[in-house]
Amino acid sequence: MTATLAFHTLDVFTDPPYSGNPLAVVRDAGHLTTAQMQTIAREFNLSETIFVMPPRDPAHTARVRIFFPTAEIPFAGHPTVGCAIHLATEAHQGDFTATITLEEEAGLVPVTVTRQGQTIRAEFVAPVIPQPTAIAPRDLAARALDLAPEALAAHALRALKGGPAFLFVGLTNLAALARARPIEPHWSALMQAAGVDGAFLYAPGDGVDYRTRMFSPTAGIPEDPATGSASAILAGQLLAEGALTEGETRLTLRQGVEMGRPSDIWLTAIVANGALSEIRIMGGAVPVSSGHLTPPPAQM
Repeated sequence: MTATLAFHTLDVFTDPPYSGNPLAVVRDAGHLTTAQMQTIAREFNLSETIFVMPPRDPAHTARVRIFFPTAEIPFAGHPTVGCAIHLATEAHQGDFTATITLEEEAGLVPVTVTRQGQTIRAEFVAPVIPQPTAIAPRDLAARALDLAPEALAAHALRALKGGPAFLFVGLTNLAALARARPIEPHWSALMQAAGVDGAFLYAPGDGVDYRTRMFSPTAGIPEDPATGSASAILAGQLLAEGALTEGETRLTLRQGVEMGRPSDIWLTAIVANGALSEIRIMGGAVPVSSGHLTPPPAQM
């Protein structure tokens, strides 16, 4: 009889359940093939599923692999936060501060997990400093998002890569953010021009520094409730805009409001000599479900 695999789901970048970004964590996945992992991720059909296996280096906590429903990705924020909180709360009782070190495909990701009373937070250091890769045409972006050109902020629309890659589109206000939606064939043309699969939209927030949205329909994610990796890479766009000063800047981001799944993300960016030297992302997570699954056949 085929052994089953334990799985857990958590809502990430939130404290109350049934908000934030859902995540599936599959345990003891070291014997699975890439095809099996991809099949399981497609079955969960969440924005990301993370697979936990023994670390290559015993000094680390775990090796992990992260999948969209359609493809593997080298790094992602909400699986990193959710998995670290899951592993830390399994190992510790009461109030604690612990370091969880995850071996991700993009590199080593240390995560500090802290619980005080009912509040639990995980903060990770982004494994890659983002780099710009392209500038997208403003008129095409406006058509692709079904917006008037004046709804776009004056800053350049940059594609940046920091593990995954996104196009960053600043908008003038929350009304424009709420109206935005991908429109074909302009959307596919915009993604091709930028060399990315997703766009991260941001506008000045109400009660937070920025409200954000992320669309990636070609990767199987029509809209994402919370995107930790894009929130980290946003620091590169903000630096290019002149919105970050020398030293440490802390910003609050809220995503998923339009989906009815509000998510809160804390971004810390450190600038030294005009360049980003460190980016940190912090958020919470809450368990929702657990169970066992039968893995798919190794040959599919």
